[in-house]
Amino acid sequence: MTDRPTTTKRPLVRRVVMILLAAFTAFHIFATFVWVAPASGLRQLFPGDLLRSYMLPMFGQSWSVFAPEPVNGDYRLRVRATVVQDGEQKTGAWVDATAAELAMLTHHLFPPRAAIQAAELAQRYKRAYDRLGSAHHAVAELSYYKGDDWESRLHGDLRKHRDADLEALFEAERQITAYATQVAYAVWPGEIVRVQFEVSRQNVVPFDRRNDPDARRPRPKIVKTGWRGPVEEPGQSRAAFTETFRKALRESGQ
Repeated sequence: MTDRPTTTKRPLVRRVVMILLAAFTAFHIFATFVWVAPASGLRQLFPGDLLRSYMLPMFGQSWSVFAPEPVNGDYRLRVRATVVQDGEQKTGAWVDATAAELAMLTHHLFPPRAAIQAAELAQRYKRAYDRLGSAHHAVAELSYYKGDDWESRLHGDLRKHRDADLEALFEAERQITAYATQVAYAVWPGEIVRVQFEVSRQNVVPFDRRNDPDARRPRPKIVKTGWRGPVEEPGQSRAAFTETFRKALRESGQ
């Protein structure tokens, strides 16, 4: 008699779990459909930034591998830093963060999501950068790292030149600077004084020359940026990043 409540409780728990899983699966499929479909009123069913926050970065989808405009180039992110070691400031050589992360993809059946972060950040920054004018580019090439207000001074100088959507650049700049800071801590021991990142894009061999044995890839288009102060966001783990990135560096041969 005492076992009957437990027996009836288990099927109820299973039903609740199955209902919750089915509801989540339905939500995920619908959200993915709305995300990859052409922009429409369906997106208004998701309040605020819910759809984008849910899909990115884990479930991002893209049609860019298909015609008429497939992916035709590679993005690259390199990082260097100036650190204080033994009382002296020393500037390290450039580290190819993209090559290090791609090493985590090579010959790995289940590669980590971290293996594409550098390329995604480089792409996001360059797209925002390319939408600006030459006056903004000249400011981005300057160095801002002295004092706690370096970021506000950078934003202020960029806002002096109007007729541009700067918010995308501000967001991408902070994300990529925070990433570069973690790379600096992982590679160079000491106090980080400043970091610098270099973003580039290199096209593949043109399609009409794909069978030409002498064809060479065009030269990369490099975005010139100055030095920036180190940035760390809440929740970032130096230890976890260092462990993962150093292993990737070894695998990439750097």
